[in-house]
Amino acid sequence: MLLRLNIADNRPLHEQVAGAIRRAIAEGECGPGDRLPSARDLSQALGVNVNTVLRGLRGLRDEGLLEFRRGRGVTVAEGAGQRSTMLDRVRELVGDAAHLGYSKADLIEMIRELA
Repeated sequence: MLLRLNIADNRPLHEQVAGAIRRAIAEGECGPGDRLPSARDLSQALGVNVNTVLRGLRGLRDEGLLEFRRGRGVTVAEGAGQRSTMLDRVRELVGDAAHLGYSKADLIEMIRELA
């Protein structure tokens, strides 16, 4: 898995780390059950602090894309590819809605009307 960070990107480093891993999952570089390199190895490869990597990994775990297993390390969760794609679409929708002046509550109401 080849990850790179963009130093010109204004987003916090932990979000860039999470985004790079999310992109690798979405593009099929790593699939469900695949084990990720250790946080220490990732931090050395990316040139960032290990705590920055861990923060990004925890965010992906909270999104349901990664699983932390004692003794097995961090693995890609089952169905992570589809979930990653869906989360990207939702982020885009929320961004577009905010640009048009809609709140998250407005979006939730619109979704309820469609369901």
